[in-house]
Amino acid sequence: VQLVESGGGLVQPGGSLRLSCAASGSISSIYSMGWYRQAPGKQRDVVATITSSGRTVYADSVNGRFTISRDNAKNTVSLEMSSLKPEDTAVYYCTGSLLVAGSTGFAAYWGQGTQVTVSS
Repeated sequence: VQLVESGGGLVQPGGSLRLSCAASGSISSIYSMGWYRQAPGKQRDVVATITSSGRTVYADSVNGRFTISRDNAKNTVSLEMSSLKPEDTAVYYCTGSLLVAGSTGFAAYWGQGTQVTVSS
C-alpha cells in the first residue's frame, strides 16, 4: 500500500497550486483522507481532511483559501490551494485511514511528501 503525492512546486504569493494524492495497493476501504504540512523547524500540522461521506475540516489558517476533495472510486484526494502566502511554504503530506485487505482494522498511511514553496 502506498500513497503518492504530486503537484508541488514554486509559486508566487497570491498564486494557486493543486496537489493530488493517489492511494494504491490492496485497499479494502478508506475512511478519511487528508493533508498535513510541515515547515522547517516546526511540527507537522493538519491542513484539511475529508471523510468518505465528504465531510471536510480545515485548519483556520487555510479556511476559505484551500479546498479538499476526493474521488472514492479512484482512491484519490486533492488539495486546491489559492491565494497562497509565504507562510504556506512547507512539505505537504498526504494521509489516509485505510483498511488493508487481510487486516483487522484501519491504520494511518502517509505519502512521502511534496514541497510547496511560496516566494517571489
